[in-house]
Amino acid sequence: MKNSVQLRPWQTQDAQALALIINNRKIWNNLRDSIPNPYNVMDALQWMNLTKDQKPEQNLAILYKGVVVGNIGCMPQTDIHRKSLEIGYFVAEEYWGKGIATKAVEQFVSYICDKFQPVRIYAVVFDHNRASMQVLHKNGFILESIRRCSAIKNNQILDDYVWVKFV
Repeated sequence: MKNSVQLRPWQTQDAQALALIINNRKIWNNLRDSIPNPYNVMDALQWMNLTKDQKPEQNLAILYKGVVVGNIGCMPQTDIHRKSLEIGYFVAEEYWGKGIATKAVEQFVSYICDKFQPVRIYAVVFDHNRASMQVLHKNGFILESIRRCSAIKNNQILDDYVWVKFV
């Protein structure tokens, strides 16, 4: 598994794969509403264009055995929270249960520690996404809080869970 999961910057030719992954309703149900649904190749290309100038890169493609299977990224915080980074990730449904997300998060945490020198890395997960919580737990994140009724997705009010790792 170690060498079968790799992270790399997004490339234009990845747009079709990204659109296919995000168009899975099970994936989109765990993403923020700022990501359109349906999601097409033009959406992917526009997003890649917005992120290409980020230095260091904040969003990377997840590859499994050389195939694009997901995304992992971070959002550096600002002002008094400038040493905090929020991370998010997703893996195509057909690759769930293979440990890919766990390995990708492990690699990404090392990457962002090197590139951003954060003190705090955190992820926000909807209450129904237990698999993602397991990925974070396996990577040394701890459950910091449960924010009751803090999110609205698909017109449902949801709790979300804040997982944190101090580095």
